[in-house]
Amino acid sequence: MPQHLLITGANGFIGRHVVRAALARPETRIRLVRHHGAVTAPDGDRVRVTRADLGDTASLDGLCRGVDTVVHCASRISGDEAALRAVNEEGTAALVADALRHGVRRIVYVSTAAVYGRGPFRGAEPHELPVRPRSATSTTRAAAERSVLAAGGTVLRPHLVYGTGDRWAIPGLALLIRHLGAPVADSGVHSAVEVSALAEAAVGAALADPDRDLAGAHHVNHPSPVSGGVLTEAVAGLLGADGAAAPLDPEQARARLQEHPQALHHLDMLTSDHWFASTSIWRLLGLDPGPEPARGLARHLPWYRAQLGSPMYAGR
Repeated sequence: MPQHLLITGANGFIGRHVVRAALARPETRIRLVRHHGAVTAPDGDRVRVTRADLGDTASLDGLCRGVDTVVHCASRISGDEAALRAVNEEGTAALVADALRHGVRRIVYVSTAAVYGRGPFRGAEPHELPVRPRSATSTTRAAAERSVLAAGGTVLRPHLVYGTGDRWAIPGLALLIRHLGAPVADSGVHSAVEVSALAEAAVGAALADPDRDLAGAHHVNHPSPVSGGVLTEAVAGLLGADGAAAPLDPEQARARLQEHPQALHHLDMLTSDHWFASTSIWRLLGLDPGPEPARGLARHLPWYRAQLGSPMYAGR
């Protein structure tokens, strides 16, 4: 029997991969939600595209009518606190309420491990960590999580998400290296997941047998963490850096970045452990967690080379 799946944020970085994963399931009928921009969808009766705005809760009324499951990938990550609250907190609450009114059996929200705040974290399970967000973005996404969890939904918390379409994780490290002109010593260890594996987990959770208990929060990363040194070495290679500069200790690096808050943010992340236990969700869903991060990055070299050669990174 066909499963009717609604995907929000269908034209975003993660959402595009979730759409691809859902289309690979022939039993699905898919409703793609977009706010702005184009959504590429194949012709045929499996896919319907509809417009709605999480910042306008009235536009969400009836969105989930006829839907079995929801994968919620849409989040606002920039803007002032009022705009963030309107989309992430109030918009998600309205989406969840509409889903409950229309008998949706499972809601999956793709959130972020940033709801825990700054590390260090080493091998922790979700139930072992308090939610202590430090930014307005993470605070409002934590509020979105509460709405989903209160409805018995599934929350997925990746840390670093990389792959084609990534404009934050690896490009952010590139920005850091450009500003510093040298690697950083004493980097931490980090959880990461290839975006296609994350998408498979989101769709797998949404379409899993209704009797399977997936309620609650789950870390969704490759089980093996990657060192900051390996990450920065990979990024330096993409940038064509020769590796001759002596490594900086974190305090030296911090002193160089006082005028560059975005790069400083990436430095603080890089030098603190952010390793989250991420085995259970793959076992529950019977899915492959994708490649180890150091190997997985190689699959997306064309994307990153194009990104890192853009004016945003060139000449820094």
